[in-house]
Amino acid sequence: MLSALFLGGLEQIFIKTGFWLKMKDMNIKERALIIFASILLIGVFLFPIWRIDLNAPQYPEGIGLRIWVNKITGANDFDLQNINKLNHYIGMKKIIPEAIPELKIMPFLIGFLILFGLVAAFLKKKSLVMVWISTIVMMMIIGLYDFYIWGYDYGHDLNPEAPIKIPGMVYQPPLIGSKQLLNMNSVSLPDIGAYLIGISLLIAVFVLINRKFIKGK
Repeated sequence: MLSALFLGGLEQIFIKTGFWLKMKDMNIKERALIIFASILLIGVFLFPIWRIDLNAPQYPEGIGLRIWVNKITGANDFDLQNINKLNHYIGMKKIIPEAIPELKIMPFLIGFLILFGLVAAFLKKKSLVMVWISTIVMMMIIGLYDFYIWGYDYGHDLNPEAPIKIPGMVYQPPLIGSKQLLNMNSVSLPDIGAYLIGISLLIAVFVLINRKFIKGK
């Protein structure tokens, strides 16, 4: 819903301002920027996209999760196992990365974005860059919404037979920011992979709206 509203508003802006008609082919420097922005997305496979850190007295060094484009790992060795043990006591589901379908889909989506960006640069079309930007924004909105639903399900769908039961207590981690969960402070923030996506997006927006970039073909 949010992505549709955003894309619809973006389309109206471009139609009313005649932006489509004013688009020119990219010059060589703009194409180089789009190629760089596309290649930068390869880093999403090399670094986590999101991080969730838990701080509590029983874990003075802290424990946490790292969410990658295709897997979920602990911030340290055995963190994922320790978090699953904690989840068992309070009735939360076990986190099984292999059972999360998004982790199988996301690598293909990122691969598609990389390829699409390179094609846009090869064809020199700023209109394709606009489609590329819209696609990235749509994926980001859907990804955040999906992450929220995932956290909501894990935090609310508790086992009634759990060893530790506190009436009215839910354990949904924050989407962004920090939240106190019993004696633990949970902090959820973007990681390096997400920042790389953001940088690629900003580069593409610059190429799309810039009209006084260094001249040349």
